[in-house]
Amino acid sequence: MAEHSEHRAESKSRSIRHNLSRLAIILLTWIGAAVIYHIIFSLMFDTPAEYELRHSTDRLRAEYEVLTSRYDSLNMVVENVIERDRNIFGILFESDPYDFDSDYKQQRVQLHEELLSKSTGKMRRELLTSADELEQRLSRLEESYASLQGSLDGLGDGRNRIPSIQPVINHNLTLLTASYGVLMHPFYRTLQSHQGVDYTIPEGESVFATADGIVKEISGKNSTSGLTVIIDHGNGYTTSYSHLKSAKVKRRQRVRRGDIIALSGNSGLSLAPHLHYEVRYEGVRVDPIHYFFMELSADEYQRIMKIAQTGMQSFD
Repeated sequence: MAEHSEHRAESKSRSIRHNLSRLAIILLTWIGAAVIYHIIFSLMFDTPAEYELRHSTDRLRAEYEVLTSRYDSLNMVVENVIERDRNIFGILFESDPYDFDSDYKQQRVQLHEELLSKSTGKMRRELLTSADELEQRLSRLEESYASLQGSLDGLGDGRNRIPSIQPVINHNLTLLTASYGVLMHPFYRTLQSHQGVDYTIPEGESVFATADGIVKEISGKNSTSGLTVIIDHGNGYTTSYSHLKSAKVKRRQRVRRGDIIALSGNSGLSLAPHLHYEVRYEGVRVDPIHYFFMELSADEYQRIMKIAQTGMQSFD
């Protein structure tokens, strides 16, 4: 009887193990099927996030291709313009245009290479020498400034009679298109002395007196300079403003620096609407750019000098 009970218990235990094994196999089969289904589904179909990301990438790629094509086109246009200007410059002046930026970069590279080739001791000695020279220059500059300040103080109100601002509003320094010097004449197509500066501005813009003075002359529109206002500043300086549309002052009228004296125009022998401005000292025409000190910083002065050096043709 005991043996029979023992046999039944053992049979029952085997049955339980068998059932558990079947359940484990079934469970593993379902898990494997789920994993395989997930892999197949992931390969064949995108999730919403993946779908959006994939199409976003496609849009970016398309935009990149459009921008690349546009850049190539613009680059080709710029190269053509550069080559055209180079050819024109070569025909007119038989030389290549001067590249300020490349020259400056080359100087920086050369300076960097020279510094790398020097020993620490040599650099230290050169630095001390440069510091001494700078102190001496600073001392001379202070003496010069003191002398200049004394001269200015001695002038009193005469300071207001020295041309020292631009005759038009030119905050960005982009209106100056022709400088003082030898330039190509727009009509005769020959190199001629251009003894003033040209500002390319639309007709009707305000033109300002650059210093205190008295209106000396207002010439008619029939001359090559067109309607011109000349101001005598009473200290050897005179200034003239040409190719005007209309004058806002009368002969012998007293004006102050910054007063509106005329409106810009295109009168006389003029290529396009602009203002031709001249400064004379003791009857000799001088470069007006050196007389903008009252409104230009050192950096702005360097910039406007660079702009002036790039001009090839006057407008009158």
